[in-house]
Amino acid sequence: MKILVIDDDKMICFALKTIIESQSDFEVVGIGHNFDDAINMYDLYSPDIALFDIRIGEKNGIDAFKHIKSKYPDSKVIFLTTFLDENYISEAINLGSSGYLLKDDFESICPSIRAVYAGQTVFGTKVISNIGNINRNNNKDYNREILSELSEREIDILKLVADGLNNKEIANKLYLSEGTVRNYISSMLVKLNLRDRTQLAIFYLR
Repeated sequence: MKILVIDDDKMICFALKTIIESQSDFEVVGIGHNFDDAINMYDLYSPDIALFDIRIGEKNGIDAFKHIKSKYPDSKVIFLTTFLDENYISEAINLGSSGYLLKDDFESICPSIRAVYAGQTVFGTKVISNIGNINRNNNKDYNREILSELSEREIDILKLVADGLNNKEIANKLYLSEGTVRNYISSMLVKLNLRDRTQLAIFYLR
């Protein structure tokens, strides 16, 4: 798997390369430190996954992602940063980023890369806990309208997904089979046009 790393701190880049390449099937194909590096290296290496810091000079990682997303709609970019900032998180989500992680959660980096490669969206634990505060008022009426399309049972399951329960735990709590829970979740993903249970949790919390 080809991975691009963009961070203005060279020591962080070295550490990330070491962590990432501890996985035998991961290769860091390029390391850059600013907006121009992000754009040019993405064109040059066509990475499977890119890790972008938020602060990378005058133009930030969000700006770089906007440019790349417009050119490569299927691009997969994970923001890896120290900033637990609601505006950054909100913008990353709205632009369709593949994830937002904090650097201190280094043990989740490689598993998150694998999850994103498999088509999932990933957010760090601290990030998810902050999502409930993001754009809550702006999205209230919209989410209420969309939620009206779900059955009461689906909403019960949605709440438990947002609480972090897995399918087995939800099944036990609601006296359902795991298969039934999976079917409900699949139905909600279709109705809400979402990709995975992480996005379901984010949708409910917002």
